[in-house]
Amino acid sequence: MPARILDGTKIAHDIRSEVAAEVKAMAAAGVRPGLAVVLVGHNPASEIYVRGKVKACEEVGLYSEQHTPPETATTAELLTLVEDLNRRDEIDGILVQLPLPPQVDSKRVLMAVDPAKDVDGFHPVNVGFLSTQRPGLVPCTPAGVIEILKRSGIPIAGQEAVVVGRSDIVGKPAAMLLINANATVTVCHSKTHDLPGVCRRADILVAAIGRAGMITRDFVKPGATVIDVGMNKVTEPAEFQRLFARGLADNAKREETFHAKGWTLVGDVHPQVAEVAGALTPVPGGVGPLTIAMLMYNTVKAAKLRRFSG
Repeated sequence: MPARILDGTKIAHDIRSEVAAEVKAMAAAGVRPGLAVVLVGHNPASEIYVRGKVKACEEVGLYSEQHTPPETATTAELLTLVEDLNRRDEIDGILVQLPLPPQVDSKRVLMAVDPAKDVDGFHPVNVGFLSTQRPGLVPCTPAGVIEILKRSGIPIAGQEAVVVGRSDIVGKPAAMLLINANATVTVCHSKTHDLPGVCRRADILVAAIGRAGMITRDFVKPGATVIDVGMNKVTEPAEFQRLFARGLADNAKREETFHAKGWTLVGDVHPQVAEVAGALTPVPGGVGPLTIAMLMYNTVKAAKLRRFSG
């Protein structure tokens, strides 16, 4: 039986509706949560992401503003901008869109963001809060992974979870959230011996490595839940053929789009995994939509922690 497809788009819509209701309730108390996005220069992919974030803010009723320093901006100029946003009480969340230009010290700029306004959850203070189970801001994509599992009725406590990828942005925080939810967690990476064998132990397999279709069916225990965090652009016809067998109706539609556009989006999980997994997130339409929904959630959470607690 093919895998149950976990609908990230629907779950993201539900979360946004809940956030919109909270924003409305806060407005009644005279508070409107605010998000500031810093976008340096003109990176087309970043501009698309930021447009999506600003649009989502409008939809749920958050206040948002965009700061667009030029490509030539220095570390000092960005530190001044961040300090100004830290001081402004009506700004609850600050998001510095990566990548920053090469002349900028990205780590210094990210470290300058007030941890209470760090809606990306990357600041070491928030990383510490996550690892010690204190209230703080959690990175959006890993938080979205947990929401997909919980809202799809997939048990986490007592399950064996394997996370492939150890980045500070996804792999490590996803592992920490799974530990906090009482899973037994293994984190794999490029130096892991017998990677398919380790992955086959997983009841929950999270793929976050950034390599198109690397997780094939021999990595997956029959019936396991597979969460695909990857988002890879495939442009080579040979790579497309490796991933998508001819003759399937779904693939025919994708092939048509591939030839028209010259590319398609693929996760880290090979499509054939659907034949062995019990549940699977698609790409697109799986984890991706959750990232922006959780950013909205984090902005409201930051506003509540800053303005209503203490």
